[in-house]
Amino acid sequence: MELRGKNVLVTGADGFIGSHLAERLLEEGCRVRAFVYYNSFNSWGWIDSFPKDRRQALDIFAGDIRDPNGVREAMTGMDAVFHLAALIAIPFSYHSPDSYVDTNIRGTLNVLQAARLLETPRVLVTSTSEVYGTAQYVPIDEKHPYQGQSPYSATKIGADRMAESFYRSFGLPVTIVRPFNTYGPRQSARAVIPTVITQLLSGQAEIRLGSLTPTRDFNFVLDTVEGFVALARCRAAIGEEVNIASQKEISIGELAREMIRQINPKARIVTDEQRLRPEKSEVERLLGSNEKIRSLTDWTPRHTLEQGIAKTVEWFSRPENLSRYKADIYNI
Repeated sequence: MELRGKNVLVTGADGFIGSHLAERLLEEGCRVRAFVYYNSFNSWGWIDSFPKDRRQALDIFAGDIRDPNGVREAMTGMDAVFHLAALIAIPFSYHSPDSYVDTNIRGTLNVLQAARLLETPRVLVTSTSEVYGTAQYVPIDEKHPYQGQSPYSATKIGADRMAESFYRSFGLPVTIVRPFNTYGPRQSARAVIPTVITQLLSGQAEIRLGSLTPTRDFNFVLDTVEGFVALARCRAAIGEEVNIASQKEISIGELAREMIRQINPKARIVTDEQRLRPEKSEVERLLGSNEKIRSLTDWTPRHTLEQGIAKTVEWFSRPENLSRYKADIYNI
């Protein structure tokens, strides 16, 4: 699909990846409707930090992804829908699994049902590398088995399979987009990179972390967003599920030491027991294959991990950004 001039909806546009995607689609020449989570503060999340002209270029729709009526209204007249709205924090899913079912599975069903009713030409549903669980082989391609190692990952597996069923049952033009670990400016402190950076920039000499041995495949957020755009343009991606991966891995310990090197080489890492996941829930290894997205599109990651971390550190170093974060507590 040619995106320029199209009406597109981004659910979760107030969040980390969604806000970057909304900006990118504006640059692409789309008319962007931003679905943000309704709240009594009238907060639009990260969109509130946009320059005034960029905010005004968006059509803001405040609603709740769990509400089928609001979702249907937001999707009316859209040529494409990028569905990113979700609950994503793994530790919080241990506390409140019901809310993950309601948001991640029911919310995705609402999008799919509306798209079927409205005959939406293009739907992209956001998955996660967590659906694979600990790698049974590497690099992890799209044929790798699924394993629900947390309530969060289980609900995303459910949402993905619901999307697949709407393609197979009703011919819905859907693509399941599966980013591996995305990082960058605006990411919440529940993720490891903002956790380390904010502790370091707050002057803490002891950086509190959980397990250091698991490995992850990290994508800078602007590279992830380019993957979404590339797949939206690609007709051959309809009915497919596609990884967005760097096809490189690094341990959490090595990752933390890179940030320590860039910010404060005198800091040291200490284990914080409350940050350790249950043994059978911890995903020990994620290393994704990007062969499929490369075969379908011209996408390739443009940032090395070192470059991406440097840009992320620069963003967090601005006082107006760092002040938004609570580095002295464990954010779940």
